[in-house]
Amino acid sequence: MSPDPTSREPADWTRGGEGLAFARCRACGHIQYFRRPFCPSCGGGDLAVAQASGRGRVYALTTVARAPSRELAAHAPYVVALVDAEEGFRFMAHAAEGLAIGAPVNTAFRAFGAVRVPYCLPQERE
Repeated sequence: MSPDPTSREPADWTRGGEGLAFARCRACGHIQYFRRPFCPSCGGGDLAVAQASGRGRVYALTTVARAPSRELAAHAPYVVALVDAEEGFRFMAHAAEGLAIGAPVNTAFRAFGAVRVPYCLPQERE
């Protein structure tokens, strides 16, 4: 499925785009990364979808030595990170070698098998 270039929806990698989209409940302010049609905190249905910046800090890292399928075996080993986004949610992404817990990162998108997935790189110092 390819993204619709005329859509007003924020880009979302889970829907074929290159971006991280999240939802914020207009009633209680709860932020959710995995979008649902309701707020898991208060049950409200009035959600605002927004585009995340892709910036965050590494919460955890692991190296995947055995790929989940034959098609992805050529990619192993690879690093996966849990990242605390500056917008207030946590997401999983592939990550560059050498990152450390607590490191500031930016998110790009890279091919992984037949899809493009979030890929965290060290944040450039300004």
